[in-house]
Amino acid sequence: MEYIYETHLHTMEGSACSNTPAEDYIDYMIGLGYSGIIVTDHFFNGNCAVPKDLPWDKKVELYCSGYKHAEEAAKDKGLAVFFGIEYNFDGDEYLLYGVDEDWLLSNPDIMQKDRFEVYEAVHSAGGIMVQAHPYRERGYLKAIHLTPEVCDGAEIFNAGNPDWQDALGYQYANDRNFLFSAGSDIHNFSQDDMGGMSFPYPIHSIKEYVSAFLKGDGTPVFKRNVHGGNSSFNRVTDDIALTVPSRTPSLEVIWHKKANVSAQ
Repeated sequence: MEYIYETHLHTMEGSACSNTPAEDYIDYMIGLGYSGIIVTDHFFNGNCAVPKDLPWDKKVELYCSGYKHAEEAAKDKGLAVFFGIEYNFDGDEYLLYGVDEDWLLSNPDIMQKDRFEVYEAVHSAGGIMVQAHPYRERGYLKAIHLTPEVCDGAEIFNAGNPDWQDALGYQYANDRNFLFSAGSDIHNFSQDDMGGMSFPYPIHSIKEYVSAFLKGDGTPVFKRNVHGGNSSFNRVTDDIALTVPSRTPSLEVIWHKKANVSAQ
C-alpha cells in the first residue's frame, strides 16, 4: 500500500494568493487519495495574507491559523495534517519542514538572515529546506536564483509549473544528487494536476516526514486531470516530459555561494 502526502499547500488564512479556507481542503484531499497534507503558506517575506504592521507574536499566531484550522477539521477523518513554511528570498522559495510555531516565536529576527543563516537555523531545529519550483518563470520574476548549499532536496514536480520548468528542476536536482520532492502547490480546487510524495508506510508527524524524506523513502508522484476522473498517481521519474527539458531557461540563472571568511 502507498501513502501519498501533499507537500505544498496554501490556505487563505496564510497566503494572499489562495481563496480556499483551510478546513475546505480536508474532504477534497481525501477524495483525491491523499493520506496527509503539509500546509506551507507563504511566509511574511512572500505573498502572505498576514498584515505586516502587527507585533511578531500576533503575526505568527495568524500565520499558523491555516494549519491549525486544517488540523482541527481533519480530526477523526484519517487525514494527517502537518505544518510547513514557504519562505521567500529573491523569488527563490524554500519549503521548510520540521520547524513549528514555537520556532518562529523564538526567531523574530529570521527575516534578517541570509539563505545560509536560515539554513543553519532550520537545521539547528532538526528541520530541512527543500527548494520549491527551482526553475519557475513568471512575469514578476527577474531571475532564477539557485543555492545548492542550502538544499536538502528540490521539487522536481510542481503542479503549478509547465512541464519544461519541472524538467529543468529535475535536471538540477539529479545532477547534484539531491533528494527529490514533488507537490501540487495547490491554492484552490481549479487546478487539474496534482503532485505529492508516496511512502510505503504511514507518517504521523512532520518530524517523521523529515526522517522518511532524508532516508530517501519517498517517491515523487503526480496525477493529471483530476477533475476528469483520473484517480491514479504516477512516478514523476517515469515521465519523459518531466525529466528531459524541452527548452532552456528564459531568465538569467544566478548562483549563490557562501562567502569565505578569512581568519583574522
